[in-house]
Amino acid sequence: MPLAANVSIDDTTWAALALVLTILGAAYTWVSWRRGGVAAALRGLAWTLIPVAAWLTGTLKLAANILEDVIDWAARLVFSPVVWLGIVVAGVAAVLWVASGLMRARGIGVRGQGREVPAGRAKDVPAGTSGKQAGGQPTRRSARSEDDIEGIDDVEAILKKYGI
Repeated sequence: MPLAANVSIDDTTWAALALVLTILGAAYTWVSWRRGGVAAALRGLAWTLIPVAAWLTGTLKLAANILEDVIDWAARLVFSPVVWLGIVVAGVAAVLWVASGLMRARGIGVRGQGREVPAGRAKDVPAGTSGKQAGGQPTRRSARSEDDIEGIDDVEAILKKYGI
């Protein structure tokens, strides 16, 4: 049950909280001035003025409400089997998304589209032929099985260079 339903905090309490935080900040500013000089003290003073600014703008209460909601959510997350089921479902969805991307990249389970020519072999296939000769027969490059080593063209070039 949220804290706001049980306890009502008035403006005086928020002002007192801002004052306490400002006093703590002033102590930090003094320590910073003694240890680090004027530049460190100015930085400490900047941090000291933030609680007063938050109280004047109403964001101190907003921050407290956000913190309360996060704590309630975390408690519900830890103790609720329905929330854990939701996390498991989200995990399964993420695994399926990644698996489908890997399948599409390899051309597995894709209807109506052949496997695209890899970038290294695009120079061997004439433009507009998509790996087939005029008679509909696959060219020598596209007739290779999927299990061939990627980059076989580089190996062939090296072998030809040495006359093998």
